[in-house]
Amino acid sequence: MSSAENLHPIFDRVLPRTEKEARLGQRGRVLWFFGLSGSGKSTLAIALERRLHAQGFVTQLLDGDNVRTGLNRGLGFSDADRTENIRRIAEVAKLHAQAGLVTLCSFITPLRAHRALAREILGADDLLPIYVKADFATCARRDPKGLYAKAAAGGVGQFTGRDSTFEEPGADEGNALVIDTEAASPEACLALLQVAVLSRIRL
Repeated sequence: MSSAENLHPIFDRVLPRTEKEARLGQRGRVLWFFGLSGSGKSTLAIALERRLHAQGFVTQLLDGDNVRTGLNRGLGFSDADRTENIRRIAEVAKLHAQAGLVTLCSFITPLRAHRALAREILGADDLLPIYVKADFATCARRDPKGLYAKAAAGGVGQFTGRDSTFEEPGADEGNALVIDTEAASPEACLALLQVAVLSRIRL
């Protein structure tokens, strides 16, 4: 007998999501920030979480570097590992959404296939993709972690945007919110985010 035949999910018997959302006074949703390293994903996610928390929302933030020190510690940056990284995060975020939490995910998520995988796991209703837009040259100038300098010196392999592809949102990602951090100040980007998010998470 296969291992799958030994599984007996109890989804139909656990406390319903609607009751958890009613207790929290919010809708469980996943806000998925994606874009190049240095585009401002984590900065915006951190600021938005603090603002939502101040307004009484219950949140959880999942950040790429944080998750790779724990849950996804054994994964590298090959295409297969990047895909598994996204799959695991999407499954964790799905559990959070079912518990009524507002989950902010900050991951490069470079390929359309990766974002499609997250959308398939989470469902379009629960997912708000947020493309934090800044081109490679701008991110290289910012270089908040020093990664672009290291990559230029050959110290970082499979670097997204140089050695590894980053695909901008396609037509099938028409519901993605675009936050252009080159064109607008951090304060303006945060204000735009807040307006877009509040209508999705309020009961």
